[in-house]
Amino acid sequence: MTDPDPTHVVADADVLVADLLVGGPAREALDHVRRHSWVDLVASDALLADAEAAIAALADDGLASDWRERIEDERVAVDHPPDDHPGLASAYQSGAAHMLSFDETLRSAKTGLSIQPYQGLSVRTPDAFATVFDAESLYDATQEGEYPGPDRDPRA
Repeated sequence: MTDPDPTHVVADADVLVADLLVGGPAREALDHVRRHSWVDLVASDALLADAEAAIAALADDGLASDWRERIEDERVAVDHPPDDHPGLASAYQSGAAHMLSFDETLRSAKTGLSIQPYQGLSVRTPDAFATVFDAESLYDATQEGEYPGPDRDPRA
């Protein structure tokens, strides 16, 4: 097992949808990612397709299409086998240390034990991630120099 990359974050489709349509903890968590150019949101095409379909079903096709176009530029793309769970596979293929999900089965002890031998992945709810995210400590551990603070507008 290689060390997970703490600067790679995967948001499952439910979190991506909640970020756009609801806000709250999902938006707060993903704003931490968007505020820092050295933290990456990782997502496969399949993961984005799942979120896009949910947005279209809950809102409309135009919003879903606009969201997909924008997030294509914001994410780090990864590929994975078609039968894999899009969120977990995005995390595994990118070596991500963090996955955000509302799905209790993904956050269960059973799932955690099954993936730990292969990947040091932490699956958390968005509010739990937002609570523990410490940009300055993460910067110190992964980057050179002094932490400059947020370098992007999360709403831009």
